[in-house]
Order: sequence, then structure tokens, then C-alpha cells
Amino acid sequence: MDYPNLLLEAGIAASEIDDRVNEVWRELTRGPCRIYEEVGEDLGYFTDTGNDDVRTEGMSYGMMMAVQMNDKDVFDRLWRWSLKYMHHDSGKYEDYFAWSCNLDGTRRAEGPAPDGEEYYAMALFFASNRWGDGQPPLDYSAQARRILRACLHKGELSMWDKETKLIKFIPETPFTDPSYHLPHFYELFALRADEEDRAFWKEAAISSRAFLHLACNEKTGLAPNITAFDGKPLPVPEEQKDNIWANLGGCYFSDAYRVAINIALDSVWFNKDP
Repeated sequence: MDYPNLLLEAGIAASEIDDRVNEVWRELTRGPCRIYEEVGEDLGYFTDTGNDDVRTEGMSYGMMMAVQMNDKDVFDRLWRWSLKYMHHDSGKYEDYFAWSCNLDGTRRAEGPAPDGEEYYAMALFFASNRWGDGQPPLDYSAQARRILRACLHKGELSMWDKETKLIKFIPETPFTDPSYHLPHFYELFALRADEEDRAFWKEAAISSRAFLHLACNEKTGLAPNITAFDGKPLPVPEEQKDNIWANLGGCYFSDAYRVAINIALDSVWFNKDP
């Protein structure tokens, strides 16, 4: 399938577009201003330069970029680093990933952020389709299914709310983050996840599309950072009135910047909610 390319439609030559994309990837991963570092023979990480740490967002997004750029070496290094330092091998968060680590791999936080898990899973399925499955831990599709299995089957610590079929902000919270909603991913999870979970993923795609209509402002189209499952911004608790981050939850801020591109990509891939 040929996806729309707005740069091509604007009259820029395909070769020029490809050259620029390749140049940006080289700058990110190998240039003097790179944000990617290799560790030892087979590990690597992306730095969150604003916080000087490594986050599941950056690692899973990095894997998605790597597979789309056909850069298996970077992909495998990011995945191995994630497994070595972020992956929970046991305990209540087993098969989830600690969302923030220092650059040396020590953890800043133990809990997961679900946008990381869903991006890990999708990137791994893409890798399986592009390169085929190898030996563990490079048995990409099995690793993706393991993550999704954990996401749905941890009781109160599941990453999706079973009643609404909506993704949670973190497993412990009864509210959500609009930028986490990726119905285009869930359509593909419904094809590749464990057989018994595929119906859930189809329903999750429908639920997330409906939710985004509620979360996005009717006039501006912008979404807040954090909302209830009905799409309404959460009120700030009285004890957190002076907490700038709590007050930003109802605002169009850092997480919410991603919502528009998520909606656009869902439209390009599936066009089920034009």
C-alpha cells in the first residue's frame, strides 16, 4: 500500500525526501549531536535530553523508528537494553517495564507507563514481519505477545480498563491519557496477539476512537494531558493546587502534543473514523 506523502505532494522529489529522512536518522544515532549511545557489544539506549534519563517512551519509540529505517542493529540493542534494565522479571509488575532509568541502567522508578508497553509490542510485531523471528530474546512476535498478555491479565494492575476498554494512565489509576490511545495499533494487535485476546483489541480500537471524540475540544480539536474515562479533564485535588504538574493535567501540554499525529496515523492506516 502506498501511503500519502505530503512532502511529495508539495513537489519535493522522492530522492530528496529519502535522503533527508536518512540524514536525520544518522544524526540521531551516529552524528556528533546524537541522542543514542551504544553500550558494550550489544546494548544501546536513547537519552531523554530534557530529563537526562532513559524512558520507555524513548526506547520503544526508538525501536519503532529503527524498524521503519530497517536498522536491525539499533533495534536489537535498544530491545536488549530494555530487557536488561527496565523489564520486570518477577513481582507485581512482571513483564512490564520500569518507565525511567538513569543512563547507567539503575532505576529512577519501578512502575510502568502503558504507552511504552504498547509501543514496544507494536515495534516488535513490525520487526517480526520485517526480519523474521530469531532466538530469544529476538523472537520478536513472542515477546510482543508476552507484553500484551501482561497488559490485559493482571487484574487491578492491568493496563486497560476492562469495562470501558480504555488504556489507563498507569495501572493503578482509574483515568487515562488521551495521547496513549492508539486505535491503529489495536487493530493490528487484534491480528497478532493471543487468540483469546483478539476480540478485546478490536473493541479497544472502537472504544479509543469514540473516546478521542470526547477528549478533544469541539472548537480547537486539542486534547488535555489527563482525563477521566469520559474524556473530561480531571479536577485538581485541593492538596495539589500548588503543584504545577497537577495543574497541567487538564491543559494541552507535553503528552497531549502527540494526540493529533496519533489520530492522523489511524486515519492513514485504517480510515475508520474520517
